[in-house]
Amino acid sequence: MDAASLAPLCSQVKKVARAAGAFLLQEAGRVRPDQIEEKSLNSLVSYVDRTAEEMIVKDLRTLLPGADFLTEEDTVTATRQSDLRWIIDPLDGTTNFLFGLPCYSVSIALESAGELVLGVVYEPNRDECFSAWKQGGCFLNGEKVGVRQNADLSRSLLATGFPYYDYSRMEKYLDLFKHFAKNTRGIRRWGTAAIDLAFTACGRFDGFYEYSLNAWDVAAGIVLVREAGGIVTDFSGLDQCLENGEIVAGSSALHEDLLGAVQTYMK
Repeated sequence: MDAASLAPLCSQVKKVARAAGAFLLQEAGRVRPDQIEEKSLNSLVSYVDRTAEEMIVKDLRTLLPGADFLTEEDTVTATRQSDLRWIIDPLDGTTNFLFGLPCYSVSIALESAGELVLGVVYEPNRDECFSAWKQGGCFLNGEKVGVRQNADLSRSLLATGFPYYDYSRMEKYLDLFKHFAKNTRGIRRWGTAAIDLAFTACGRFDGFYEYSLNAWDVAAGIVLVREAGGIVTDFSGLDQCLENGEIVAGSSALHEDLLGAVQTYMK
């Protein structure tokens, strides 16, 4: 798909994300303990995630009939019959949502022939909608934004997350955390990778790193950062984030230092 077709499509996807976000706000604080399930270790879900996903899928099907879907809650069967695929997280930050922490997001990305070409991340509590499409730039509520051009790691503010079930690399990861804690302005743990990437794209964070992620956690955010002028790779410096769940994102000025530290401690 070219930029000329992606721009109007992105406008429609933003409406879809906002509608799902409005539903999240409507249900915030209403979920009873008996309505919460544990899909796997520390991975929570409720009717809110599933209903939001169903809403999103229904709306996106009208925009691109025949496109495939990859969704977190499996409300639609994942297939690879089309060159187009939507990658959706209806509620990134479910634990935040269920515990009453006002930071979670709707994340929608479009992949065309294996390439991420469109991304929308909507944070309903602040009514902030981040959007980007291939060769179109990155926007926050319609205003163009870009990554922070800071080349000094010691003056950077980073974001990260911690795995909630895969602890096989935790000791190395904590050593990396200690390194960044000592050599930056600080590290923040927001609880939603989509927002970490969105905030990196608009310059609130200088960079973001994490492992043990799923494609739906980061697909839209990857588009945001790249269209905002940043670089996104896995821990090996390759474009394999969706496949292996590793991510290092930041400006071109800082990415080499971020990646170098990650490779030193996570090898």
